[in-house]
Amino acid sequence: MNLDSRNFPANARAALGDAHLQDALERLRGGFVESRRQAIGRLPEFDALRDRAQLIRTHTLAHLDQYLQRFEERAVAAGGHVHWCRDADEARAAVLDICRAADAKTVTKGKSMIGEEIAINEYLQANGIEPVETDLGEYIIQLRGEAPSHIIAPATHLSKEQVADSFRQRHTELDAARSLSEPAELLAEARQQLRQKFLAADVGITGANFLIAETGTSIIVTNEGNGDLTQILPRVHIVIASLEKVVPSLDDAATLLRVLARSATGQDITAYTTFSTGPRRAGDIDGPDAYHVILLDNGRTELMAGDNGEILGCIRCGARLNHCPVYGAIGGHAYGSVYSGPMGSVLTPALKGLKSAHHLPQASSLCGICEEVCPVRLPLPRMLRNLRFEAAESGAPGALARLLVRLWAFSARRPRLYHFGAGVKLAWLAAWGRRKGYLRTIPGFGAWTRTRDFPAPEGRTFIAQWKAGRRS
Repeated sequence: MNLDSRNFPANARAALGDAHLQDALERLRGGFVESRRQAIGRLPEFDALRDRAQLIRTHTLAHLDQYLQRFEERAVAAGGHVHWCRDADEARAAVLDICRAADAKTVTKGKSMIGEEIAINEYLQANGIEPVETDLGEYIIQLRGEAPSHIIAPATHLSKEQVADSFRQRHTELDAARSLSEPAELLAEARQQLRQKFLAADVGITGANFLIAETGTSIIVTNEGNGDLTQILPRVHIVIASLEKVVPSLDDAATLLRVLARSATGQDITAYTTFSTGPRRAGDIDGPDAYHVILLDNGRTELMAGDNGEILGCIRCGARLNHCPVYGAIGGHAYGSVYSGPMGSVLTPALKGLKSAHHLPQASSLCGICEEVCPVRLPLPRMLRNLRFEAAESGAPGALARLLVRLWAFSARRPRLYHFGAGVKLAWLAAWGRRKGYLRTIPGFGAWTRTRDFPAPEGRTFIAQWKAGRRS
């Protein structure tokens, strides 16, 4: 599959026909959704916390420059270094300079979507430095040469049998007859492989769930402990984060953490919630000698000035992916982008341009479940509609789509013509599907009927039924 947003239609068709992927997505549809439901059921004030979280994110974005400056001041005062980077090239160069100054040969990494966004692994490898993913899911897909398919569960598209096959292909020094049929055996083997990597790494790179302006602190949340080992064992710790990750205070971070874990995995709090403020101080028994924060813009300043700047309030919980019917049918790789699902369908066109990602805003039923479950109440359906309008105005949908919309608009401006045409079509479809009660094929609607039956209409439009009811 070609991971390019321009190929979304072909990618989606391939995903629908991938039996292994469909099995994996079926498993995903149950676990996270039910865990979230139970978690918020145990917290009566969950909706009030969401209201507070929304206010925090809205306020922070409105005063982002002030809080970023404050973060830099506090981080430097704590002994850290802050690097402002306009784009991916500057961010990669800054990371490489830090690694070379440390004479690094090996870099361990915690899970980081910004790392994926700037393709830092490929860049380090091309410059003679070995990057090692330490999150289990990320480690698996690194072995396979794949991109993450989910923002919090990057290898969710794989079965344990596929993981076992990858381990056998890559861990060739181990006994070929060993058992890898159970998840615990796979975990033990990954842990064994990574242990020496943790100890040998010269530099550790993590992302940041939040940056606290009040203290100059970075926060990561994990369930495996790999993030802690990545931060405290190497001599140098690099945090890579986009500008919008900053929050004003520790209290604000605590509020966001309470809605984050419950929305993401259904936990009251993640197993590891780690706060890092500067390098190791006198008396500390562990920690890095140097602490660097890469602050990446990469189009976000421009995005904030537009109609969809609210998307930067997203706290990357993954709830929208877990509930989205489109993502649930095709998975993450089909989107051809680092960011998938409804959030990615807004953020990717904003960062890459609609010309290369105009399919993504269409990859939504606009059912509204993404807004309903968002812990910071982002109005994603409205933003998707904004992008659809922009795409139509720019001519991105293509000549045929524009012609069909113009024909619809022509009839919609002429009510008698519109109602006559709708009535004729409904009567025809009703007669065609009367015997079975459904239609297996409709000319011009093959994209729908290839994968589902279409219920036969009763033969009268809503307006006709409404008028008849009003007269009776």
